[in-house]
Amino acid sequence: MTLEADCLTKKFQNFTAVKDLSFVADSGEIFGLIGQNGAGKTTTFRMILNLLAPTSGKIKWNGEPVHALNRDMIGYLPEERGMYPKMPVEEQLIFFGRLRGKGKAELKKETEAWLERFGLADKRNVLTETLSKGNQQKVQLIASLIHKPSLLILDEPFSGLDPVNAGLLKEAIIDLKERGATIIFSSHRMDHVEELCDHLCLLKRGESLFTGAIRDLKAQFGKINLTLRGPFSEQLLSGMPGVVSVIREKDCFRLLLSDEENAKEIFRLVTKNGFIERFSLDYLSLEEIFKRKVGSVRV
Repeated sequence: MTLEADCLTKKFQNFTAVKDLSFVADSGEIFGLIGQNGAGKTTTFRMILNLLAPTSGKIKWNGEPVHALNRDMIGYLPEERGMYPKMPVEEQLIFFGRLRGKGKAELKKETEAWLERFGLADKRNVLTETLSKGNQQKVQLIASLIHKPSLLILDEPFSGLDPVNAGLLKEAIIDLKERGATIIFSSHRMDHVEELCDHLCLLKRGESLFTGAIRDLKAQFGKINLTLRGPFSEQLLSGMPGVVSVIREKDCFRLLLSDEENAKEIFRLVTKNGFIERFSLDYLSLEEIFKRKVGSVRV
């Protein structure tokens, strides 16, 4: 199953929220839709969900218009809370599953398994409003997964989760991916995007700055992130060819290079007196690239 956006545009009077956006997300893939606040991510989600009509362009699911998609095949985790605060956890999950066409007996079994997996088995009969923010997020996530959707949209899914529960969420997302679901994922945590996503679309003010594989985005900048550990001074390293900046990080230095070719000469210089503890050349992180593409970083 494939989700395809073709020249998607959405205007609100004189404001263009999304402009000529095109991408393809395939079955068994996690596709990242990233950008600053106001970049058009939520508007795009709402068009995919057929909650907003595009001003122009098309959205297709497996070759058919998205409005023809069976709603029961979609899972959606919005950034905002969407739970009934006065309803017990288990009752709430079964209710949402029933809305997606699932039988009560099947949902009872699924709910029990998910509550156990997310450490909520002892919370099944408590009111949702009494849960911590992180546990409310887990309940909302289960509600988006319990009917085994073919298309899953996750908007800031890690909000309020500690590292342990974030790990549980990652496992659940990967499991769904391996079962063949198409997953659209948005987060301001670039480390999560980099870890989970196969491809991404980077939005700025409603327009795509890049669409494709993360490795191809990184290749645009080259391997300009150099980490060194050895008997050097910041002043010495700053004067080496192609070094844009030097940052001391605990017991090592991180150098930003203007071009990865400069690493060869730097290696010669730092090893001329023999062995050094560390010399590691790598791509920029996705967070660093994000800042360069859409933030205030200029190099």
